[in-house]
Amino acid sequence: MEKGKFIVIEGPDGVGKTTQSKLLCQFLQSKGIKYIYTREPGGTPIGDYIRELLLNPENKIVPIAECLLYASARAQLIEEVIKPALSKGYWVISDRYLHSSIVYQGIGLNLGHNLVEEINIIATGGLMPDYTFLIDLDTDIALSRIGRTKDRIESRGLDYFQKVREGYHKLLNEYNMILIDGNKDIEEIHREIISKLKF
Repeated sequence: MEKGKFIVIEGPDGVGKTTQSKLLCQFLQSKGIKYIYTREPGGTPIGDYIRELLLNPENKIVPIAECLLYASARAQLIEEVIKPALSKGYWVISDRYLHSSIVYQGIGLNLGHNLVEEINIIATGGLMPDYTFLIDLDTDIALSRIGRTKDRIESRGLDYFQKVREGYHKLLNEYNMILIDGNKDIEEIHREIISKLKF
């Protein structure tokens, strides 16, 4: 049986990752391609519990603990969901992956790119996506798209999210990411993503 493809949609909060992930899933369904959609953190009972801890604004979590919690949720997701799906020939569409941790904790919270990368290579067993799309958008515009009720991460200020955006750009070449202009129309972005995939 042919192994499935692993596709990651990345980018800062508010750029439209979830919208594009779901449009891609609809497209795959229309083509009769088996797929699963997952998001980070989450996707498993343990991952969803960790998600609640991480995103609750009342929780005070130190940067290294935040990093390790994300990595733990990711490790569980890979073993419980992603690897089994790929081995059965399913395409896996993931809303975020280890790139988010490198940028949000490694660069945004100053833990260091290399440390967070190393932790996540262990957590993922070195599993890398076949395609990683980075949706890029001006930070002011992205933040204006986030609703009034913000989670613990979304509540961080403009300076933090500027660092996050810059961090993603630093990863572009290292992780062979495909840059997508988030200013474009939703359908135009969707068509661009589809055009980059090999079926």
